[in-house]
Amino acid sequence: MWIKRNGALYGDDIDSSEITPRHVFENRRRVLQSMGALAATGLAGASGFAHATLTSPDAKGQKLSATTNPKFVALDKPTSLKDITTYNNFYEFGTDKSDPAQHASTLRPRPWKVSVEGAIKNPKVYDIDEMLKIAPLEERVYRLRCVEGWSMVIPWIGVSLSELIKRAEPTGNAKYVQFISLADSSQMPGLSTPILDWPYSEGLRMDEAMNPLTLLTVGLYGEVLPNQNGAPVRIIVPWKYGFKSAKSLVKIRFVEKQPPTSWNTYAPSEYGFYSNVNPSVDHPRWSQATERRIGEDGFFAPKRKTLMFNGYGDQVASLYQGMDLKKNF
Repeated sequence: MWIKRNGALYGDDIDSSEITPRHVFENRRRVLQSMGALAATGLAGASGFAHATLTSPDAKGQKLSATTNPKFVALDKPTSLKDITTYNNFYEFGTDKSDPAQHASTLRPRPWKVSVEGAIKNPKVYDIDEMLKIAPLEERVYRLRCVEGWSMVIPWIGVSLSELIKRAEPTGNAKYVQFISLADSSQMPGLSTPILDWPYSEGLRMDEAMNPLTLLTVGLYGEVLPNQNGAPVRIIVPWKYGFKSAKSLVKIRFVEKQPPTSWNTYAPSEYGFYSNVNPSVDHPRWSQATERRIGEDGFFAPKRKTLMFNGYGDQVASLYQGMDLKKNF
């Protein structure tokens, strides 16, 4: 782990894939007994538009047709498909970065239904194919930063979550949107280890959910989402740390009170509800001032300076006007 001593940061040269989450190093013996020794991984693959075999995509819907929306295209070079699909956080399939690609073949992304419920006028259970038709699919190239200090640039496919929200017609009591992921031990071997209080839960304030950037995501690189990337549908919130983007959704709930979220419940001093990318607020165990872009010339590539709101301040800073973003981290 990274340790601060007398104001200095030790371990800044450690590969981000080797940063051990608190729950792992505090429960190492239990994790090893239940899962076996975790294999160390490096930064996989090379940069560029590489191709890889995806984990068990649906044969009928593997390719997705989408129009690139130029309003939402980061100018950064996209991360390779190989890196995107082999370096993942998806603890329902294991805690190591390589675990999801190795174990997510057990996920069955079809048939799949998502319940939209709560304080809305039009509750509905959507079939995944019906979700694909909510609005014309768009390709958007977003930066995604992990709280661990690594980042990627990914060409996602989806529609603004606001399109679904408009159809749901929230009532005046809907102040927040909660996202709940699948928790099925027959499909997700990582659930056997009590890392979090499953199912995985995340949430946004209503205005955050309605922001055009918030993407109801069903694909990447022109194909349906690979299992290890959250198939068949997930949320992407590009100005927030990656753990806000709940995967393999089965419920979207509109609620009046701030919903419990998985990482904030587990370690509230480390993972705030808002979780906006803010380089001036360090994680208790490491700095957030810089990041390493996966696929950029390996371990020895110079780190990038982390941008406030991950570089999306022009579109989202107004949502937090008057808030103390160090207190509400």
